[in-house]
Amino acid sequence: MAEVARQVSVPDGASSSTLRTYIHVPETKHERFFYITNFGLSPGEIDRQFAIGQELFELPESEKLKHRADLEAGNYNGYRPLGAIEILPGLRDNIELYNVFKFIPQYARSHPEVILRHYQEIERFHRFIYDNIVTKLFQLISILLELPEDYLVRGHPYDGPSDCHLRYMIYRARSAEENARHQNIWSRGHTDFGSLTLLFRQPVAALQVKTPEGAWKYVKPYPNSITVNIADALQFWTNGYLKSSVHRVIAPPPDQAHIDRLGVLYFVRPGDGLDLKTVDSPLLRRLGFKEDEGDEAQVSAGEWVRARVKRNWDKPPKANDENIELGGVKTTIFHE
Repeated sequence: MAEVARQVSVPDGASSSTLRTYIHVPETKHERFFYITNFGLSPGEIDRQFAIGQELFELPESEKLKHRADLEAGNYNGYRPLGAIEILPGLRDNIELYNVFKFIPQYARSHPEVILRHYQEIERFHRFIYDNIVTKLFQLISILLELPEDYLVRGHPYDGPSDCHLRYMIYRARSAEENARHQNIWSRGHTDFGSLTLLFRQPVAALQVKTPEGAWKYVKPYPNSITVNIADALQFWTNGYLKSSVHRVIAPPPDQAHIDRLGVLYFVRPGDGLDLKTVDSPLLRRLGFKEDEGDEAQVSAGEWVRARVKRNWDKPPKANDENIELGGVKTTIFHE
């Protein structure tokens, strides 16, 4: 497998001056995924979340549907059933997912018994990711952009409204015949529409990233690491200096084709009221990435996320490279 990501390991309790030693301007155009290690969660703690996800997806469909997200309104909080999205004309996806939003009052909702039984454990895991992993990543990126260290952290408050969530996700295995009908696509090429996405180790080989030259390359899993990809909001804020990664999931190789692909992910979304305009970064100004006043997009992160989620239900995309635009912000829905 070709390498398309960089590994980063940052010591616990690192100071601002120490964090600066881990920052570099990307050396290749391919580094839209990177790996982090030494992030403070044990393999056992991560295994527990996979076990919870496995038990959750073994529930009867009728039970899971009691907790369906209000997808038509652009709300991803809860269950998304199997086959919810048409990935090719007449062909549905093989994905089920369950999103657990932040543990604050405004996102309280019903949950299956398996989630309620492990509620405190899930909350600890959820908050640890934000407090000890996401916060540090945003400090690193802020330093890279020559902004105050807490700049991006302030735009992603845990106790404020945003769609940050922990996701349990499963791709159901298909037969060889089904995979052929679906052109071996499990999830079409796309970008994530938050700030960052964290993917806990996934041994089933299926994730690919699209290089600027248009080639699809496997994202190799590393033991005891988290795979992180840059999402749309960071691309908007940096006017393309940091690129949102185009990625897809394809049918696994034959020796893994019979295995359901279970995943645990954390999606980082900006605060709902945050504007998606280019930040006033000394680095971006120096490199010519800062837009002139008046050319900025006029849309909030909350509006953008609602529109992206709702878009899947109002009008499932048919064409390759179909775009969505809102308030001057534009991105492609699916990439082939």
